[in-house]
Amino acid sequence: MTPAKKMRDSRALRLALVGSDTLLGREIKDALDAISGSVSIENFPANGEGGFGEEEGEAVYRQGLSSEALASTEVVIVAGTQAGAQKAYELSKAEALPRNLIDATGLLEHQPEARISAPLLDSATAGARSGWLTVVAHPVSAAIALLMTKLSKLQPVERSVFHVFEPASERGGQGIAELQQQTSSLLAFRNLDKKIFDAQLSFNLLPAYGEDAPVKLSSVEQQIEMHLATLLARHGGSGVPAAMPSLRVIQAPVFHGYSVSAWIELSGNVDPATVAQSLASAQIEIRSGDEESPTNVGVTGQSGVIVGDIRVDRNNARAVWLWIVIDNLRLRADTVRDLLPLDRE
Repeated sequence: MTPAKKMRDSRALRLALVGSDTLLGREIKDALDAISGSVSIENFPANGEGGFGEEEGEAVYRQGLSSEALASTEVVIVAGTQAGAQKAYELSKAEALPRNLIDATGLLEHQPEARISAPLLDSATAGARSGWLTVVAHPVSAAIALLMTKLSKLQPVERSVFHVFEPASERGGQGIAELQQQTSSLLAFRNLDKKIFDAQLSFNLLPAYGEDAPVKLSSVEQQIEMHLATLLARHGGSGVPAAMPSLRVIQAPVFHGYSVSAWIELSGNVDPATVAQSLASAQIEIRSGDEESPTNVGVTGQSGVIVGDIRVDRNNARAVWLWIVIDNLRLRADTVRDLLPLDRE
């Protein structure tokens, strides 16, 4: 190792990643690869307990979370299960000066020290945190809040409705596997696995999961609404919408990427060009009418928010329709990266 490499490693921000083997954990690691000289990552299992995992195709043993294992780390990132999140929280809180904890899952949002954060709305907050426990805002909440605050600068927003199409990857690798199994089983006339959704998702749309599903779709709606209200109150200023946006989450039979159909009524007449101009920014890519409309498949691996198919409601000249897509995992990973206290020269 060269002296320069040793110096760079000694200055690297030391991170602990709980859940490095999950879909979200792997996405976070990919997002941090671009700044690999600035961070040093210690990987931990999703549940915080020691055990064998896989790294570059080989089995490796990963130690569990403990005060000793975290002694040299400066920031802990949660991307695993409820058990792992809780253990990371308790260990961080037990320190005389609580260790910085970034929860990318939302599992710790109800803890009294939790602060919801979305640097997507304000790049000036990158690398800054209020308190030691930062919860990454739900990506849909961040995207909607960003759109609403920008449109409010064009005209006051009177009413809005958002239909959110949830991808299977929001339920982790198990959700992906179950959708894949259901699709192949339906084509082969075999029984369906229903441990995650407790319903047939393949070739179907679900307004709710079955009663035995471990996560309720209604709880996802509530989390998005809570995060959205927090972000609008913090970032909306005088442009806060007159009414809280209405939204509904529908489980879609897709693997990755959120799609959102938005209806937004402003205080006066609107036209697509003006709306597009008010939204266009470093965080929002606008697809014009002569470009291909954005899709959840096309957004894979892309940062930020993509908006297209902007049209005025034929029955209301003050209302506009928007089609919005985001990569759910990438947006969370980008938020984690932006919250790290890094030198961005």
